[in-house]
Amino acid sequence: MFDLGKAMEMKKQMEAISKRLDTITVEGLAGSGERQVSATFTANRAIRNIRISPALLQPESKEELEDLLVLACEKAIQQAQQVAETEARNLALGGGFPGI
Repeated sequence: MFDLGKAMEMKKQMEAISKRLDTITVEGLAGSGERQVSATFTANRAIRNIRISPALLQPESKEELEDLLVLACEKAIQQAQQVAETEARNLALGGGFPGI
């Protein structure tokens, strides 16, 4: 039988997870040295910042820059997904949020 109380509690937990994920940032890096791109996302996969090394802002670096942007964003999204899964698992196991 459907338990409205449990459903409401689950909804509250999911909202808590979402709020928590908005406070966690992850960073994806691509490239190296003076030719690097950094993408910062929240654990909810909202983009917060992109940093591009000045050396990549030259017309001849256009394709490299595009590739590095995609790679940095993919890495950040993967990290965000891992964090979200860990947070949800911790809450589901009754562990609450780490550090709280």
